[in-house]
Amino acid sequence: MNYLFTSESVSEGHPDKVADQISDAVLDEFLRQDPEAKVACETFCSTGLVVIGGEVRSEDAYVDIQKVVRGVINRIGYNKADYMFDGNSCGVLSEIHEQSQDINRGVERENPEDQGAGDQGMMFGYACRDTEDYMPLPLYLSQIALQELADIRHNSPELMPYLRPDSKSQFTVEYDESHRPVRVHTIVISTQHDDFVAEELGNITYSEAVRQFGQDKVDQAMHDRIEADVRNILLPRLKAALNPQTAALFKDDFILHVNPTGKFVIGGPAGDTGLTGRKIIVDTYGGKGAHGGGAFSGKDPSKVDRSAAYAARHIAKNMVAAGVAQEMLVQIAYAIGVARPVSVFVDTYGTGIVPDAEIARRIENLFDLRPAAIIRKFELKNPIYEPTAAYGHFGRKPYTKSVKVGKPGCQTDKLVQFFAWEKLDAVEEIKKAFGI
Repeated sequence: MNYLFTSESVSEGHPDKVADQISDAVLDEFLRQDPEAKVACETFCSTGLVVIGGEVRSEDAYVDIQKVVRGVINRIGYNKADYMFDGNSCGVLSEIHEQSQDINRGVERENPEDQGAGDQGMMFGYACRDTEDYMPLPLYLSQIALQELADIRHNSPELMPYLRPDSKSQFTVEYDESHRPVRVHTIVISTQHDDFVAEELGNITYSEAVRQFGQDKVDQAMHDRIEADVRNILLPRLKAALNPQTAALFKDDFILHVNPTGKFVIGGPAGDTGLTGRKIIVDTYGGKGAHGGGAFSGKDPSKVDRSAAYAARHIAKNMVAAGVAQEMLVQIAYAIGVARPVSVFVDTYGTGIVPDAEIARRIENLFDLRPAAIIRKFELKNPIYEPTAAYGHFGRKPYTKSVKVGKPGCQTDKLVQFFAWEKLDAVEEIKKAFGI
């Protein structure tokens, strides 16, 4: 019997994502100056206010918190007083203090290879064959839809000139009994927007239109225009970004909801408080795989709830790509201050070519899961994190880019890897180990 599964995404302008991006931008600035910096920073944002708190340990890095915060907010697009949250004028409070010695003693070791985990906990990685990037299709579509909407707002504003930064998406996909996607069932797009007057009501101001036609008629005409643009501009761009097989899952009978409340003018941190780490399901697998509860943004890679989650995704993706299973969940668990994981667990949902326990045993032989080894493999001490803080940490295309590193006034260019955990660089070794 066929079934439905739903995942959501939120845009870079969503208040929680604003907070995530600020936290990761602060982390990047510390790592830019001091690759050994230890950072755990949280951001709270509301109407006209950003508060940053947390713990930092660094020998000599100095970060201008005000400059970093305002730069992120303006880049996202909150740069007008009408938004009630403006990067140039919002208040910025910093309550960052030094990292606890008790935590630090569990991480740093005389031999760097013996570096302990920065915390206890369990981390999950997941992969499946829904998409070419081995991601669950509902989340994959939700993320790409909002990336396309953001691209319109930043680069082609004439197409949808009323767009504001905050937006959400949700895709429901129908699967068959073999867990294969059959069709897109329901799409929900909610996008923040200006008050504007639809063309059919004339070239007049919003207040004048309300006076002449009444609030309900003006708002309905505005809503109808946004819905038409989503259907005729956004969704075709989304389908064009997909491979033909995935695009073909959009039949003519999908259900579309656009701004279901009817109006979405007040949004962003002025509409809802934002806090780092409140979108952990958006950041990972859209609910299709398990989650250990640890958020990512604002944490340096010594915190295994970030670095080991990246490693677990890398393992699951490469395993599925190698043909070990059609779908795989990998759990890695750590004790604070201990280098090697306390356990590795695998669930292939009955699709593995050998028993799940055997796959877990071979994973421990194939992959070095000590924090220092994970950090080294994916080059996680570089300033690479702000791009991860919106539109998901997984299912992204890996790339290299030159970044500035060093202290202000004496910086140099360094070529670094972004999303290195998404590389399919272990497939051949896995095939050899499993005789595939």
